[in-house]
Formats: sequence, C-alpha cells, structure tokens
Amino acid sequence: MSFLSATLSRVKPSPTVAVTTLAQELKAQGRDVIGLGAGEPDFDTPDNIKQAAIAAIHAGKTKYTAPDGMPELKAAVCAKFARENGLSYTPSQVSVATGGKQILFNALLATLNPGDEVIIPAPYWVSYPDMVLLGGGTPVIVECGLEAGFKMTAEQLEAAITPKTKWLIFNSPSNPTGAGYSRAELKALTDVLMRHPHVWVMSDDMYEHLVFDDFEFCTPAQVEPGLYERTLTCNGVSKAYAMTGWRIGYAAGPEHLIAAMRKIQSQSTTNPSSISQWAAVEALNGPQDFLPGFRTLFQGRRDLVVKMLNEAPGITCATPDGAFYVYPSIAGCIGKTSPAGTLLDTDEAFAKALLEETGVAVVFGAAFGLSPNFRVSYATSDEALTEACNRIRGFCENLT
Repeated sequence: MSFLSATLSRVKPSPTVAVTTLAQELKAQGRDVIGLGAGEPDFDTPDNIKQAAIAAIHAGKTKYTAPDGMPELKAAVCAKFARENGLSYTPSQVSVATGGKQILFNALLATLNPGDEVIIPAPYWVSYPDMVLLGGGTPVIVECGLEAGFKMTAEQLEAAITPKTKWLIFNSPSNPTGAGYSRAELKALTDVLMRHPHVWVMSDDMYEHLVFDDFEFCTPAQVEPGLYERTLTCNGVSKAYAMTGWRIGYAAGPEHLIAAMRKIQSQSTTNPSSISQWAAVEALNGPQDFLPGFRTLFQGRRDLVVKMLNEAPGITCATPDGAFYVYPSIAGCIGKTSPAGTLLDTDEAFAKALLEETGVAVVFGAAFGLSPNFRVSYATSDEALTEACNRIRGFCENLT
C-alpha cells in the first residue's frame, strides 16, 4: 500500500514552474539560456509600493491579520472594483489570499463534490484542471483553436453544459494565448449562462490592466448584472504591479461563498503576509500612472515577438490582445527532425530540443491543453527576446 494519497496521482507538477526551474539550473551550470517560461514582469515593484511595505515593517504591522485579509485591504479591493469595473461589493464579500492561485483553489475546494463538472476553455492556464481534480471535480475541456482566436463560442459553451456543471472558469486576457473577449463576445457567453442558473462563473481577471491597441477589458458580472450572485471575480496585484513574489490575490463574490473560502483558508495558510497586504493597499489605492507605460512597453515586445516568430518556417503566431504571452502554432514543424537528430513528434519534444540545442526555454503547448503549440512569455528585455527569436528561427530553418 502506498504511503502517499491517491489524490496525488490525479495531478501533475506545474509545467511552467518546471521549465523555469530547469532554465535556472542550466544557467547555474554555465549554459547560455534565455528563459521565456516565467509568467512575471521583469521590472521592479514600483517604489511607492515598496515604501509602504517598509513603513509597515517600521510601524510594527507584523502580526496576524484576519484570515482572509485585513479591513484596510478589503476596503481597497471594494474601491478598486467600484472604480474600475462598476461592481459594488462590501468587505464581507471579499477574500484575500496568498496569491491568485490560492483564491481559485479555495473556491474550488469549498464548492466541488465528486461528479461536479467544471468547464475550462483550452488553451488554459496549467493549474486550472489540476485544481479541479484536487477538489474532487471533473474538468470538461473545450478546445478553442487558432482559427477561433483561441476563444470559446456561445455554441461551444451551450454544448458543454450538463446538469452536473458547477463552474465555468473564464480567463480574459488569457494565459497562455493573450486572447481577450470583447464585450459582445462575452455577452454572448453570459446570455448562455443566464439560461443555466445552476452554473457559476469563476472569472480570472489577473491580466486586466495588460491590454493593447483599442481592446477594452470587461468582466462577466459587469457585462451581465444578472450573474452577480453566482460570479466569483478574481484578481490580484502580481502582474499589473510587478508583485509576483509578494503573493497577494483577491476576489469578490456572494457572502456565503466567501465565508466557505474563509473557513478553508483559516485551516490552511491563515492570513497572507501582513507586510504584503499593506503593500497591496498602496498598489490599489496609490498612483496608477505607471500602468500606461507598462502597457506600452509590453505592446512593443509583443509586436517584436509576433513579427519575428512569424518569420520562422513552420510557425504561425497570432497577435494577442493582452497579457504578456504569445502562443504560436508549430504545426509546420511537427514530424520533422531537429538539427541534432531529435524527432519532433510532439510540441513537448520540440520544446525540449529547442532548450537543449539552442538554450531557449519555452513551455510546450500540451501543458495548456492545446497542441501543437508553445508559449512564450515576452516579459523580458528586447535584447533577450530578439536573440531568443533569432535562435528559434535558426532552429526551425534547419529542421529536416
């Protein structure tokens, strides 16, 4: 009899974390590696946010807080939702956790029973299906390919809903594709959900502020107020404010769901770091004037990477609406052989050979539920991106 839980056999380690870890290990060994796997901005947390954390330390604000967030941060979250999304919440409807991942995990663990189904459009963030499995539910994957702009249609959503459906996990702009749903596209989905009152919506809005061109962000409960009582609107400070390591995520939704999530958190991690919470108060309440500069920087990197990857034989790269990822198709490379003699029969084989032969670390598409593709995070310097794309192009030009 195994000592380990059977639950563990249902999940796998995060592939994105694994790729980043491997790239770091190879660098430590002296290899020339360009890591394009990590989903985090390469610039520093803004100074006003850092100073707020330092001030909190000096003021002795280093004790336990309420399990799911201190009042000051919950108030800041309520103000943010009112100001930016037109959504009215009270502090009792807000949960703060150790990163956005814990928010999602708490909600799924608090609501799923064996047999419950969770609809997940693919490509998806790698952790969604595994968190559903850990909660005892069943992921229902809906493939949304390049020809559909990596977006789920109302018809696909309607077809995926069954009496067992409990949640739809919705992510716009998306990790890994950067695809964003327009208001009209989202309204088509919410119209379907209004016909199925047993289905709840988990909206992962982590990349809300990282949108490009004329794309306008919107979130489900904002587009369809009728979904307010069965929507958990999730967000965090990690991406927009370059605070990945501070580990603060938050969400707002119906009080009974928030209370259930609080119960789970009180018996797991309890409160997020008090210092990180004070930093997040400043992030949400403080100046937001740096955000357009961040967006401009990322948009320039997006354009650079899309152009260069589309010049590589066998690769087709769509232009994303937001986030800081591209998700190129490598259909034209599958079945070929790498310069070192590796058969590229899957996108995982492609990514492995690319790392071994060129030192460029990307995440293979199967990890996100749609192949043959790979994900590039362009949250790094123009110089590194240019060199990486040149290496990828050279690799593809020499496939046989």
